[in-house]
Amino acid sequence: MSITLKDVEHVAKLARLALTEQEKEQFTGQLNAILKYAEKLNQLDTDGIEPTSHVLPVTNVMREDEVRESVSNETALKNAPDEEDGQFKVPAVLE
Repeated sequence: MSITLKDVEHVAKLARLALTEQEKEQFTGQLNAILKYAEKLNQLDTDGIEPTSHVLPVTNVMREDEVRESVSNETALKNAPDEEDGQFKVPAVLE
């Protein structure tokens, strides 16, 4: 698979980029070099290799949940700038 000048022009148009002819040629070469390198990776024997998403094992470091008393409604509203019917009162955002 290779990238053509037409492909670079198409992507530039989608991204609304104004590229010079020199930049188009430069990007075509760079993108083809990237694809060539990626094809090298396809030559590796990966049979028996388990797919991974991380190099190191990822473990959850959060503590266990424990039931405990919550802040009371009165305490939460104590410093509120405005409250109504036991709830925070905020300016309307919809008309």
